[in-house]
Amino acid sequence: MVDQSLRGFLDDLEARGDLHRITRSVDPRFEIGAILALRDRGPAQLFQNVAGHALPLVGNLFNGRDRIARALGVQAGDLDAHCQEALRRPVPPRIVATAPVQEVVRRQDLDLGRLLPVPHWFEREAAPYITAGVIVAKDPETGRRNVSIARLRLEGGARLLAGIARNHHLAILAEKARSRGRSLEIAVAIGNHAAVLLGSQMYVALGEDEFDIAGGLLGAPVDLVACKTVDLEVPAAAEIVLEGVLDPDQTIPEGPVSEFPGFYVDYGPGIGVEIRCVTQRHDAIYQAILPGLAAEHCLLGAVAIGATLTRDLRRVIPAVRRVFVTEGGMGRLHAVIAMHRPRLGEGKCAALLAFGTVNLLKLITVVDDDIDPEDSRAVEWSLAARFRGHEDLIVLPGVKADRCDPVHENLVVTKVAMVATTRPGDGEPHGRSEFARPPRDILDRVTRDLASY
Repeated sequence: MVDQSLRGFLDDLEARGDLHRITRSVDPRFEIGAILALRDRGPAQLFQNVAGHALPLVGNLFNGRDRIARALGVQAGDLDAHCQEALRRPVPPRIVATAPVQEVVRRQDLDLGRLLPVPHWFEREAAPYITAGVIVAKDPETGRRNVSIARLRLEGGARLLAGIARNHHLAILAEKARSRGRSLEIAVAIGNHAAVLLGSQMYVALGEDEFDIAGGLLGAPVDLVACKTVDLEVPAAAEIVLEGVLDPDQTIPEGPVSEFPGFYVDYGPGIGVEIRCVTQRHDAIYQAILPGLAAEHCLLGAVAIGATLTRDLRRVIPAVRRVFVTEGGMGRLHAVIAMHRPRLGEGKCAALLAFGTVNLLKLITVVDDDIDPEDSRAVEWSLAARFRGHEDLIVLPGVKADRCDPVHENLVVTKVAMVATTRPGDGEPHGRSEFARPPRDILDRVTRDLASY
């Protein structure tokens, strides 16, 4: 049986010395956020004593590609291939009758600020935010499931504010419900396996069930259990679930909120949510993701966007081998596309198609697949050795951007692509596609025996 819980990975981290336990009392108001920020790249942080709360809190779990890969049971170098396989061969979930996440059921006295150790992250934000809650909803028209993450702010008692972009699938479902004079049932699962978190971030079409992709990542059907008060199913192995309704007719002013560029933004009002039931494990662990410009926040999106964009580009341009969304580009805005022997003009086509598919992207570098897109030095070398500025530079002013882009004006930005690939004939007889090296047999022998020298 595949362990579908967060706990198995925590045990693995501890065995490897990658879990740091904090036993002293820590204030959820700003102090937890400060610690996670200062240890952004280090071990996962388990806060065993959150002031005023009974539940422990864990953060910085998936703050590296190697950490995400390990949680999925693959090598870091195989993470992208594993995601591609999950997209090609999704595994539908299965329904189970009982679940650890429903060991405790609460329908009354639902003061979320008392029940959960939700951190207040940054000084200009008005209240604490739930940041690792996987939100499950169903399309009011089709009944198809949607799984995503959106920020949820505590509003007192059982009330939440949901901050959702208008193009977010959850916002589309909310609008469908509003047009029918209904609220939208939702369930928020907190404390999830990496497969569920990463699956929820995949850029797929409305109607594709992200739990199917999570099953592909997991290598087994995700076990789901029916909720107690809403017609939804949630991961049975989660730590905590909030069941409630999202009412698109009830809006709440939000004010400044952190975003992945690291700045505050003001997106206007959010949507009101009323929680009607809380279920949890009897010894639940609260999971948080540090928002803003933080490794875990950026990487979960980067890996998911890169995986789905690779799939989408390959369908049109088979020469595409990989799309790597860079962390320096905030895990959203910059990408490197690796291609195998692209024909003349295919690099430009790939860049333009990527811009049209993911409007977040605004800087793309195209390289040959002899370049490791994760190696920024190799990518820069490719620009130095293969990029012809007068022919290979694309500048597109006034292109639609995402509202998250820090320099957009009226939701448009200038987008740039640089094609740094070889061309047919570049290596004849000796040129930019052939590296100078010793004879292959000698290089291979020395490589095998290098430790003996």
